[in-house]
Amino acid sequence: MSTTQRYGMTVPFSGVPLGEQRDWFRELVDLGYTDVWSSEADGADAFTPLALASVWAPELRLGTAIVPAYTRGPGCLAQTVGSMAQAAPGRFVLGVGSSSNVIVERWNDIPFEEPYKKTRDIVRFLRDALSGEKVRHEYDTFSINGFKLGVRPSEPVPILVAALREQMLRLAGREGDGAIINWLSADDVSTVAPIVKSYGEDKEVVARIFVAVSDDAEAMRAAGRFAIAAYLNVPVYAAFHEWLGRGEVLTPMWEAWKAGDRAAALEAIPDEVVDQLIIHGPPEACREHLERYRANGVDTPAIALLPFPGALPEREALRALAPQ
Repeated sequence: MSTTQRYGMTVPFSGVPLGEQRDWFRELVDLGYTDVWSSEADGADAFTPLALASVWAPELRLGTAIVPAYTRGPGCLAQTVGSMAQAAPGRFVLGVGSSSNVIVERWNDIPFEEPYKKTRDIVRFLRDALSGEKVRHEYDTFSINGFKLGVRPSEPVPILVAALREQMLRLAGREGDGAIINWLSADDVSTVAPIVKSYGEDKEVVARIFVAVSDDAEAMRAAGRFAIAAYLNVPVYAAFHEWLGRGEVLTPMWEAWKAGDRAAALEAIPDEVVDQLIIHGPPEACREHLERYRANGVDTPAIALLPFPGALPEREALRALAPQ
């Protein structure tokens, strides 16, 4: 891991066509951001914004946070990673993970089976393929028969594993170059990061941190409840927060959601949970809260701006939160 103090932003930005965001990326550089991190759900794919960034802002490190292990064939994923690594030599980081049953199964019609083994096998295959060797191997969850990557990176590509609970966190430290974590509080980092770092202090911990810059706490909490309910009712995130110790406080929300009472579920989310999981407030308060994540073990905060009604618009927010 680099000794540079990193400060990242999630891309692309909402409400602006992707092809028109060059000036936004250039401004990130001018403001002192070091990284941009993409994700993949129902918006832009993870790689196209980074491919553009490789040309628009060659000063930035580029990372995926994250690419699902299931939704591309292993060979196709290796090709994409190799191509990105050639486009941005020494500046591309692959974040890969199991994702969720919603994205994998409901949206892509792929069985969400054995997520730990699938993620582990993809990491192992990518290590093999990116080395340039011809791969013939029976992994536990798929087989490769004679694949040789034709776009070899000139420098090793760090592979970070999206991790929630202990088994995946240990995989991230043992076989990955670190972990990508999200939907957790600054205090939760003290539980999660040491597991990854037990495999070496050089293991990087990247955290996607959700931020809404606004003085209107009640409006941000109201909007935040919708975001929290959308994620924390997904089984993998529910299990994560139960493991973190929030089972008792979140059970009323989970029960109301299962019963189909969405209004009651939202009402059951306490203010304290919103305040822990979503940073909101004026810029200086947000900045101080972000630094608590770093103090507790995050190497690279990757800010994800939430376009809540009443929050500072994204362009203004990225300026207000810029590193100082």
